[in-house]
Amino acid sequence: MPALNVEFSDRELEDLRQIAKERGTSMKALVREAAAADIARHRALQEGADAFRRFFATHAEEFAAAFPDDEPSATSEGRGA
Repeated sequence: MPALNVEFSDRELEDLRQIAKERGTSMKALVREAAAADIARHRALQEGADAFRRFFATHAEEFAAAFPDDEPSATSEGRGA
C-alpha cells in the first residue's frame, strides 16, 4: 500500500498524540481518518457545486426573469472585473 510521510511541528505532533490518546486510537489511524474526512468533504462540495450549476443552467431563463438587474449588460460582456 502506498504511504506518505508527513512532517509536523513538535507542537502539532504533541497535539496529535494527545488527541489520539483521548480517542483511544493510534496517531496513524487519527491522521488517516482526518484525511479521509477531508477527501469526503471535498467530494461532497464538488458534487454540490456541480448540482447547483446544472440547476442554474436548467433554470437560467427563470433566474434572468426573476432577477433582471443581476443580468450582465451587453456592454460589460467579455470584460473582466
